[in-house]
Amino acid sequence: SRPEEALPVLEATLALNRRYFSSHDALAYGTEKKLCVCLDALERGDESHIIKREIYDRRVATLGVSDERTITSAMHVSASSVSLLRWDECKTFTRNQLPTARRSLGADHENTLKLKALLASSLCLDPENTRDDILEAQTILQDVVQRQRRIFGQGHYAEDLLSEVRARLAEGV
Repeated sequence: SRPEEALPVLEATLALNRRYFSSHDALAYGTEKKLCVCLDALERGDESHIIKREIYDRRVATLGVSDERTITSAMHVSASSVSLLRWDECKTFTRNQLPTARRSLGADHENTLKLKALLASSLCLDPENTRDDILEAQTILQDVVQRQRRIFGQGHYAEDLLSEVRARLAEGV
């Protein structure tokens, strides 16, 4: 893969999609997703994050907050916030998304569990966290791990994060 070569092609494709196929949001969305992957590969996460926020806002406007595609977009925004070390943004945004995800998708849905794990990550990894933040992260992750094991079996991403949280608590953080 050569993201530096793909970037101008994706940007041109997106411009054409928006100009000539503006009523076909799916075309622009697919190109925007590829553009975000490309920007992330080029370590231009801030630009990628802006596009992810725009996608989320557009999905809220067109599909509503309860649509699974909107919630998936919210998950991408939260993950991007974690990648960019924007802890407060992730905590606030994700806390706002979780009630809708639980209500629309259910507490056991993979995207709901991922949102909870992202919230726990931001609570745990924030250098300005408190012991209460770490305890909250542990509580969230214990629930996520229990649900993941029941639904998907052993060995999922939240188990490693829970181990890290427990280690930090043992250190006396």
